[in-house]
Amino acid sequence: MRRTQRLSVALIAATTAAACGAPVVTTSTPVVVAPPAVSLDLTKPPTLGAPPTLSVPSIVTRQLANGLKIIVVEQHELPLADMLLQVRTGGEADPAGKPGAAGLTSSMLMEGTASRTSLQIDDQQAFLGVTVSAGSGWEQSTVSLHTPTAQLDSSMALMADIALHPAFPAGDLERVRKVRLTALQQQRDRGPAIADRAYAAALYGSDAAYGRPLAGTELSIAALTRDDLVKFYSTFYRPNNATLLVVGDVKPDEIERRAQALFGSWARGDVPSVTAANASNATATTLVIVDKPGAAQSSFRLGGIGAARSTKDFFALQVMNTMLGGSFGSRLNQNLREKHGYTYGANSGFSYRRSAGPFTASAEVVTAKTDSALMEFMKELSAIRDTVPTDELERAKRYLQLGLPQAFETTRGIAGQLLPLVTYDIPLDFYNTAVQRIGAVTQADIQRVARQYIDPSKLTLVIVGDKKVIEPALRALNPGTIVIRDARDVLGAPPTP
Repeated sequence: MRRTQRLSVALIAATTAAACGAPVVTTSTPVVVAPPAVSLDLTKPPTLGAPPTLSVPSIVTRQLANGLKIIVVEQHELPLADMLLQVRTGGEADPAGKPGAAGLTSSMLMEGTASRTSLQIDDQQAFLGVTVSAGSGWEQSTVSLHTPTAQLDSSMALMADIALHPAFPAGDLERVRKVRLTALQQQRDRGPAIADRAYAAALYGSDAAYGRPLAGTELSIAALTRDDLVKFYSTFYRPNNATLLVVGDVKPDEIERRAQALFGSWARGDVPSVTAANASNATATTLVIVDKPGAAQSSFRLGGIGAARSTKDFFALQVMNTMLGGSFGSRLNQNLREKHGYTYGANSGFSYRRSAGPFTASAEVVTAKTDSALMEFMKELSAIRDTVPTDELERAKRYLQLGLPQAFETTRGIAGQLLPLVTYDIPLDFYNTAVQRIGAVTQADIQRVARQYIDPSKLTLVIVGDKKVIEPALRALNPGTIVIRDARDVLGAPPTP
């Protein structure tokens, strides 16, 4: 039957072709047309294109009488909108001895309001086809909304209820606390998590804001009370400490009208200033070895105090770090991964914050090559301070320039790019000249910032691994003062019973 159908289809096609004056192909062998010959020289990499012109949408700003700032970016390609209600306070304001307060407070926003339970919040998200979430970082706490514009009124009302009327229900708090404690307990066996904690404390001191763990410790999360969270919320969640950022298929006047109706009665209040997390670089190199018996790999964290997001060196630092460890083709990755095979990947980066955040080079290295990897790290951190080749500099600049437009392809992407500008008081037209300012970075700029922010003779080094295996070889390298720490102590875990 199927053969008969195929023959019938072929006969109809042939008849139609003949009627149109086309030649009839009677054979069942498919006709293959060879593509035109193209000459490719596979021994040379492709030539990079010219830097793109970055077209940033126009930005409209408004402000309500209670101090709430409103930023609107019109993007009418799709009937969608992304909104971020940003409170300009985060983990840096955690009370002394209570790290994790900001994060636990933001998590509890999704656990119920004065009129909705957490299950009802989830049901309404599903019904409307929207996504609402809450979270916090070092210097901000956010409630975010992704919504079709057809559901704008209902979804914004849900977002406002979550942000303005949290109930902090006791039963849900205990459930969320248990989830967090489980996650923190799991970190006891994760070298990278231990290294991150130890590195922050070594750089800033365990009592400083940036030296404390943003997610808290087992002891602090267990001790935080509902009253602690309510106090954090009532102190910092104020309209005069907040911005509503909206990107999508919207009009500024419509957003202002809706914001006035939903947030206009939000009471302003005095918001205490948060002490800046200032710190100075080490005066000599210190190596902290955190013992993790039986570890198959060693977790490396090396660096020092970096720069604040407001630094005038931002673009020079971005280009310099792209060459050092900010891309797959960077020096660190090509050395430790591609050349020596010590790791699956090595990288580096600056964590830009309100005050100077850390500069960190990192990798997870096979235990047997811990000392060798440290030598290669030190070699690359020293070499970047020399004059960099012109072609390498141009590749790094083009890498950043060509990658920038993709960050502005979606409403969510645009909102994500603008949010740090709001957080750190950067002019909102920052990206209008970003391509040109990357292109203007010179070899002299790279050498200047490398020598200012990376000093191999004054580094903070953290290596988490099997001490009995890695310590002798590391001591033989004489890297500087060596400090031995216990992993449970680093994580703030309760003493072993």
